[in-house]
Amino acid sequence: MHEMSLCEGILQVLESNAASQGYRRVKTVWLEIGQLAGVEQAALRFCFDAVTRGTVADSAALEIIDVPAQAWCMPCARQVNIEQRFDACPDCGSYQLQVSGGEEMKIKELEVE
Repeated sequence: MHEMSLCEGILQVLESNAASQGYRRVKTVWLEIGQLAGVEQAALRFCFDAVTRGTVADSAALEIIDVPAQAWCMPCARQVNIEQRFDACPDCGSYQLQVSGGEEMKIKELEVE
């Protein structure tokens, strides 16, 4: 379950920032997760609660912002939304697409005290 290691990485960032910026508690974490990131959100929520127990982020709320998958269609010369990798362009049907968004996972915002 790679969601556990993702949560451990998130906690490292939170603890590092707490030390450098002087906050003592994280109340809410907003994560942007791309549709193509391969992250199971239910598992991530479960792991986040388990990993953050007894830490600066104990009982913190986890808010997930879904980022749609996007690709550049070479024949259309424009950005299109896709559902999954290797989809055809929804406009022209071409498979000459280059994924340009929806693979990321990042901490967007924190609420701290």
